[in-house]
Amino acid sequence: LTSCCAVASVAVPPMPVSWTMADPSVTDERMRRRLLALRDALRSVAATGEASAAVVELDQSRVGRLSRMDALQAQAMAQASVQRREAQLRMIGAALRRIDDGEYGYCQGCGEPIDPRRLAIDPTALLCVACASRSER
Repeated sequence: LTSCCAVASVAVPPMPVSWTMADPSVTDERMRRRLLALRDALRSVAATGEASAAVVELDQSRVGRLSRMDALQAQAMAQASVQRREAQLRMIGAALRRIDDGEYGYCQGCGEPIDPRRLAIDPTALLCVACASRSER
């Protein structure tokens, strides 16, 4: 695991490990700022990368076969990147709504508080480590 949240080559500084759920109002505001910064960074990357996911020209008279194959592969990778960014933006939006609803930081599986170290690594986490481990099996 890394000490920051990295998405699409965008890194957001980590939360201090000393951060705890003891003061939810401070914690929620810190996490809100962090989530908003991550959302802004993802939107910035999305604005610059959309051209890569555009439709590839398939005219053989203009582009050789290998070049087209390279272009198709690059397009597929760009589209996958767009899908990952969109999924991450949806997760960030959901985390911001949980903050607004006072449900942020609590496991959606068991209702127990999520370890602050887990949230420091992934501020969009929905499950505590135990529930996440069970769901992966």
